Amino acid sequence: MSIDRAVLSFAGLVVLAGLALGWLVSPWWLLLVAFAGLNMLQAGITGVCPAAMIFRWLGLRPGCAFP
Repeated sequence: MSIDRAVLSFAGLVVLAGLALGWLVSPWWLLLVAFAGLNMLQAGITGVCPAAMIFRWLGLRPGCAFP
């Protein structure tokens, strides 16, 4: 799996988990969804993604978006 696919999968997992927790536990969990969205926007603008740095450190192979 490349870093790009890992980042997209992780972002999708965080969004779905935040929505489920917001629905089942507390609406405050929707802040997690907002954080994920802001992080994706920031990564799109600056090209810097903390999750990509962690996945690179874990040894995943680079992709097109996060070399």
